[in-house]
Amino acid sequence: MAHNVLTYPHFEPHFPREQWALPTVLEHQARVRPDRPCLQWTDAGQVHSFAQVNAAANRIARGFQKMGVKKGDYVVIFMPNALEYVLAWYALAKLGAIEVTVGESYKGEILRHQVGLSRPRIIITTPALSERLAFIEDQIGHAEHVILVGEGEPAAFQRITTSRFEALYEDDDSNLGIPVGPRDTAAVLFTSGTTGLSKGVLMSHSQFHFFAEEDANLTRLTDQDTYSTSFPLFHGNAQFLTVYPSLIAGAHCVLYERFSASDFIGRLYRSGSTVCNLLGATMSFILAQPPSDLDKAHKVSRIYAAPLAPDLGARFVERFGDITFVDGFGQTEISNVFQTPWQAPRPAGASGVLVDQFFEIRLVDPETDEEVPEGEIGELVVRNKIPYIMCNGYLGMPDKTAETWRNLWFHTGDALRRDAQGWYYFVDRVKDALRRRGENISSFEVESVVRSHPAVAECAVVAAKADEEGGEDEVKAFIVPVEGETVQFEEVIAWCDPRMPGFMVPRYLELIEILPQTPSQKVQKKELREMGNSAKTWDRVKAGCKLADERKKG
Repeated sequence: MAHNVLTYPHFEPHFPREQWALPTVLEHQARVRPDRPCLQWTDAGQVHSFAQVNAAANRIARGFQKMGVKKGDYVVIFMPNALEYVLAWYALAKLGAIEVTVGESYKGEILRHQVGLSRPRIIITTPALSERLAFIEDQIGHAEHVILVGEGEPAAFQRITTSRFEALYEDDDSNLGIPVGPRDTAAVLFTSGTTGLSKGVLMSHSQFHFFAEEDANLTRLTDQDTYSTSFPLFHGNAQFLTVYPSLIAGAHCVLYERFSASDFIGRLYRSGSTVCNLLGATMSFILAQPPSDLDKAHKVSRIYAAPLAPDLGARFVERFGDITFVDGFGQTEISNVFQTPWQAPRPAGASGVLVDQFFEIRLVDPETDEEVPEGEIGELVVRNKIPYIMCNGYLGMPDKTAETWRNLWFHTGDALRRDAQGWYYFVDRVKDALRRRGENISSFEVESVVRSHPAVAECAVVAAKADEEGGEDEVKAFIVPVEGETVQFEEVIAWCDPRMPGFMVPRYLELIEILPQTPSQKVQKKELREMGNSAKTWDRVKAGCKLADERKKG
């Protein structure tokens, strides 16, 4: 790697490495700030202090212990966001047990796959979702007991027994004294499964804590902040990029059941939030809402937007006030490898600079693993400089673990490039990469431009075969219109033309009501590619819609 390039500033974590375990952190905060606000379920809910959360976790942990849960046991949490979700997670950590997070939208074979990988004896769910477990009961013979959160009647199981979450609470709220260290496994979070079966990522307490330390530093989080989230708790964005950073920094964390574009600003205002996270698509949905008197009445000053579309960021600040956007780039398996230095001038589309204090990386040819020259696109491969800040492999998938760590580097499957200043740019998933007439095309960059069109709420760009016999791949954009708006394809092309090179401008456009997504809100581009072109597809060439350069050539 070249010298004198920008890297992420070195920082001192809140806790020393030997204390990087959730029970240690929670007990510490309960001692040093017992009465400070810790957790709150919606802005209208009761505020629970650090001491109260710690006591509740201890009581619930004793209930799990009474059921036979011990250190190293896997327990599945299969439910929507709720205060009980976090309390169950914390209680399992107190025992040294391992939370396995399963998305609430899963059912059938996918649910069986994720539940089956850890072979849990106990599953925590809701009465409504218990029906899905009953449907696969004969395929999860390891499961013995279901704990129910919330009101309603559970499914009629043939073999599995049930009880209520409230019954877990024991009277003794003292610490259990079970040694849980940084190297112990804390959780299994699943990959998105956009290209195959989802993989269960084995995360140690050390990695979980470190990822949260990165977020706390990136957002400049303090004990005076309120950090809110409506993203699903089965996903890392809520767990180790909101809830756990709040615990580390002593901040107040406010939880919601699910994302709401229409009430986004209202929630920020009512909760007094100072920090929140956004995903790329959510910014479009928020900006599409009608103006409100609350648009600049909130207290939010930092937003972790991953990724940040530059045009949307500028519109966001103009409408909602002086907000500093930060960004990080990583994966559940590897933590954040790149982050944006605080208020550093950031080139458009850049994901961040290397966190070289903790990681070394290369950009390599995905076929040969040979490093590519600076400025060229390569697959990101990563190694950690200190132990246990990357995952410990994939649960029950030793072949996938070995394949991903080949040549002693973790292969991310992400294609990136780096500029001379040290900024890294996400180009695409390696398997989703587009190449047209000898040119590499970043679907992310095309999507950022198309998405910034006022009538476009969301879009996804894939490669599509041209109609001509033997035709090469062409760029296709699937577009979700803003509610109440009409998308004129010619106008979208006119919007793209001055904002990107001609070879990147989509040839094909198609309207779609909703993009196919995984439960963690990643677009399933494989499904879009398989759709191909149809009668609903608009073809710029056949429509005679020429680009500026083509018109100049006559």
